[in-house]
Amino acid sequence: MKGKFTLIAALLANTIALTYAAPDPNFHIYLAFGQSNMEGQGPIEAQDKTVDSRFKMLSTVDGCNNRSLGEWYEAIPPLANCDGRLGPVDYFGRTLVKKLPEQIKVGAVVVAVAGCDIKLFEKDNYIEYSKEQPDWMVGRINAYGGNPYGRLVDMAKKAQEVGVIKGILFHQGETNNGQVTWPSRVKAVYNNLLSDLGLKAENVPLLAGEVVPKSVNGLCAAMNDIIKTLPETIPTAHVISSEGLEPQDDNLHFSSAAYRTFGERYAETMLELLGDVEIVDNITECWSEKLGYSCCSENNTKVVLTDDDGKWGAENGEWCGIRANPAAEICWSIDHGYPCCSTSECKVVYEEDDDGKWGAENNDWCGITSENTIC
Repeated sequence: MKGKFTLIAALLANTIALTYAAPDPNFHIYLAFGQSNMEGQGPIEAQDKTVDSRFKMLSTVDGCNNRSLGEWYEAIPPLANCDGRLGPVDYFGRTLVKKLPEQIKVGAVVVAVAGCDIKLFEKDNYIEYSKEQPDWMVGRINAYGGNPYGRLVDMAKKAQEVGVIKGILFHQGETNNGQVTWPSRVKAVYNNLLSDLGLKAENVPLLAGEVVPKSVNGLCAAMNDIIKTLPETIPTAHVISSEGLEPQDDNLHFSSAAYRTFGERYAETMLELLGDVEIVDNITECWSEKLGYSCCSENNTKVVLTDDDGKWGAENGEWCGIRANPAAEICWSIDHGYPCCSTSECKVVYEEDDDGKWGAENNDWCGITSENTIC
């Protein structure tokens, strides 16, 4: 039987214990990246300025519409940056929350730079590529800390603290029009994202949209023949048709009405892939009650002690049991509110406990798995 003396001793002995909050399995996160049509170039109209509170966006830049980097807001456009306008992600998210169970929330993490080549998202090429670009594009790149891919990963990891990544939306290719090597380069970027975020391709499909089609005189319409081949290179890729979507006068960007329909098409594909979505009950059985102790409140997930019974916290000078988290779908450390370490380089083990080995990235903890190489 645990007593108050033991509790106090444990509290003193665990002043550096890891503190975490479990991600919500009913909060579905979607990453999105690309160039101008993903950034969004449609005029924002009155109907676009209200949104269901279940659809959120994580601000990937600082200071846009009084938003702070890394904070969640209602998903009112622009979602990518202050140079963006209405885009496909807006009605992708709106359609999902409309058709999914009301307990499901949707979060968007959007990073996009108008006019960019796929090189901007390649780890080995983005620096040199950025140096060659005009000032207007450099400004957009710098809004993402000079590294849009890195910003997407950082914000995705922050999103993983509170939800589960379900898919990646992509729209890019106009600048790479006609380049037959483009699919393999997209695959490399996709694989990097999966690796850096501890994701599995079978759980996180890539949804890639076509550019303005030939039927409406799209200037880069020939690229659609290449985009259509993506599933041959990436088995978990799905192409979203742009057929019938009207462009703006430049024949490069979609109209606002077209962006709304395009977003719905992305959503319909994702809904098919999701199938019957089950609500995960975050409130699991209170295992500690049979031992004479209540469970900790939902927001109190600091582990003070782990024994054969489970993980223990403390409230009001008494022990409380920490409920099991059913959301650990990605890697073991997600169960504790931390992503798994990226596999791009070896990792130093800074701490090892009953849960596993802990490394560090971006000034925060990350879980080391069998996929990592120990330095």
